Amino acid sequence: MPRRPRDPNQLAKLVVDIAIGEVEDSASGIKKLGRRKGRAGGLKGGKARAKSLTPEERTDIARIAATARWKKGKS
Repeated sequence: MPRRPRDPNQLAKLVVDIAIGEVEDSASGIKKLGRRKGRAGGLKGGKARAKSLTPEERTDIARIAATARWKKGKS
């Protein structure tokens, strides 16, 4: 799809066409791609971080998380 028009009237028509489904919005495809990439990074991020930590660091992080969970339930 070509660039969005600079003329306000043409831009308004394009917005209406996108809203009623006559034209596909190319910007939404880019956003979906970015969302998919971000999700993929989040899925492997925890495992990669855990691999780089020492067992002592992992234990400390787990202890802090456990105390936070127990505090949360007592309120």
